[in-house]
Amino acid sequence: MKLSVSGRATATAVVAAATLLATGSIAGAAPAPEPVAIAAAPDIPVTAVKAHLTQLQSIATANGGNRAHGRTGYRASLDYVKAKLDAAGFTTTIQQFTASGRVGYNLIADWPGGDTNQVVMAGSHLDSVSSGAGINDNGTGSAAVLEAALTVARTGYQPTKHLRFAWWGAEELGLVGSRYYVNSLSLANRARISGYLNFDMIGSPNPGYFVYDDDPAIEKTFKDYFAGIGVATEIETEGDGRSDHAPFKSAGVPVGGLFTGASRAKTAAQVTKWGGTAGQAFDRCYHSSCDTTANVNDTALNRNADALAHAVWTLSQ
Repeated sequence: MKLSVSGRATATAVVAAATLLATGSIAGAAPAPEPVAIAAAPDIPVTAVKAHLTQLQSIATANGGNRAHGRTGYRASLDYVKAKLDAAGFTTTIQQFTASGRVGYNLIADWPGGDTNQVVMAGSHLDSVSSGAGINDNGTGSAAVLEAALTVARTGYQPTKHLRFAWWGAEELGLVGSRYYVNSLSLANRARISGYLNFDMIGSPNPGYFVYDDDPAIEKTFKDYFAGIGVATEIETEGDGRSDHAPFKSAGVPVGGLFTGASRAKTAAQVTKWGGTAGQAFDRCYHSSCDTTANVNDTALNRNADALAHAVWTLSQ
């Protein structure tokens, strides 16, 4: 709307008065409080994330080719992640449950400090299917969450809110581990979680850039990050409700997350937006033996790992 001459004069006077008040130039006026600076997230080196993927691949190779629930490869994967977190100063907890006649485990890692009445969580499922090593699904999410947690420790980050990271077991059997965790929480402890961020497949070889359409503030945080690096996003629909955010959402916890696509084919319009191959699945090796370290797009993994860190830092201050 265009202002009239008198309107412009009035607006100018209002701005001038506001400026005087803000600077304390009017007698008796208190200075305006300084804005609180938001610490920017550090870069998450994709080489560090890939180093974790190499370890997960080696674990799978040494344990029958997979890291599935109830198998030795899963427990070895959990032990690898836990050792890294323990050495970095996290308080770690292993939560045990049973599914399909086998013992499963969740790993929870709390960073000391922050307001425990406001908990920001980031998590991923650590198990693979029995047919392969599960490096994109979901070594990529697990490795990126791990490296973000290690970066918190390495930088000595002290957020206002309390940070908690999680690696879920038996997701491939129907979100068993994450559901067990949520159901084990008291109503008061559920209410203390101000947001849960989920990362399940974030390095697909023919990638898309999908953001969960759930909590508006979390969704905006991710979209703003990608907009800032010039990458278009779409709303995630292929796996909606099929990953570990679902039990949190059902319990009333605000959720969000990232995804680079699974078995659905990339469209020509998406190729125009992101590159890649039209008519081909985002991940041709989804739930297959070829889901190895060769099945990861480094650019997508790097962008999503940095977006993960951006959300953790932004939402915890």
